[in-house]
Amino acid sequence: MLNIPCPFCGQRNESEFAYGGPVKPDRPQPDKVSNDQWVDYLTQVPNPLGPVEERWWHVKGCGTWLTIWRDTRTHDIVEEPGDAG
Repeated sequence: MLNIPCPFCGQRNESEFAYGGPVKPDRPQPDKVSNDQWVDYLTQVPNPLGPVEERWWHVKGCGTWLTIWRDTRTHDIVEEPGDAG
C-alpha cells in the first residue's frame, strides 16, 4: 500500500486519495498544432520506467490536490526525480 504525504494531514494511506494521472505538458493551442499532435496530446498517457510526476486528490481528507514524484518501478515516493535509486 502506498503512503502519500499530505502537507495538511501528514502521511495517509492511498485509499484516501483519487489518482489524477501523470502531469502532462502544457496544453497546446489546437489551431497551432497538427491534428495528429492534438490527438496524441489528448489520448497518449506517458508510462515511463522510473520517477513520474503525478497528481493525487485527497478526496477522503482535506480535499487538497497534491503533486508527487513516484517511482513506477518500486512505487516509492521520491523527493526529486533523481532520488529513485
